[in-house]
Amino acid sequence: MPRTPLCVLSDTIPARVADGHAVDRFVEIGSFTKVLTGTALMRMAAAGLLDVDDPVERLLPAAPRTGITLRHLAEHTSGLPRLPPGAGGRDPYAAFDGDALHRLLGRLDGVVVRPPGQEEEYSNLGYAVLGAALVRAAGAPYEELLAEHVLRPLDVHEVSARPDPDRRLLAPGFLGRGRRPWTMDGAILPAGGLWATPRAVAELLVRLVLERRLGDPAPSWQTAGELHWHNGATRHASVFAGAVADGRWVVVHRLGGSPEATDQVGVDILRGTGPGSS
Repeated sequence: MPRTPLCVLSDTIPARVADGHAVDRFVEIGSFTKVLTGTALMRMAAAGLLDVDDPVERLLPAAPRTGITLRHLAEHTSGLPRLPPGAGGRDPYAAFDGDALHRLLGRLDGVVVRPPGQEEEYSNLGYAVLGAALVRAAGAPYEELLAEHVLRPLDVHEVSARPDPDRRLLAPGFLGRGRRPWTMDGAILPAGGLWATPRAVAELLVRLVLERRLGDPAPSWQTAGELHWHNGATRHASVFAGAVADGRWVVVHRLGGSPEATDQVGVDILRGTGPGSS
């Protein structure tokens, strides 16, 4: 049975790569993208381009009044479901392009599953809407606003929605050929479509959470006590990135295997029980 390519970066152990992974090739980072989208929201608010408590319809006039604010979207309390209606199949987001999102905005009040602000429910759809609102406020495509407000100020460069195919690293498939990734460069991009090198993910983690170069961490981060973390998973890739207030941090990326196992490797390293941590 083939091994699962693995990359581990941490402050406590030497960089570890196995079975063909690499620290300098672009990999899918899935929902870790949300960290960057949420950070862009806070940076744009600080620049006066929007207010985090703006209702969605203020920036996206196609949307009816729902009571949903940008903050609700960032904190997963919008009341929107996890996935866009109709998403699914082998390439679940392929049809969810800008036109599909625009049509969905017009009936957003019929899509919500509960009133906003009442309960947290993780929502990729919510972050797609948030990304569209940021694009409207910035007057620029998502990648451009991300570079201006997040990546360049952090001096992080190896992040892209469409990296050079020669620099992409995919999970191995039949006869060693790379497995085809999901199509995530449409409306779902701000929720989970970015690629980055593991090295860049580590830079983002340290500079956003520990060094706080752009201020307090955005509400996109998940928290557990003094731990700030986020994970991400696509069909054939998964990532876990976490940092503790005392300076410990870890990034784990795997090609293939279960996302739960990727998370567990990261948590074990932070606890001092993971491979190579002693």
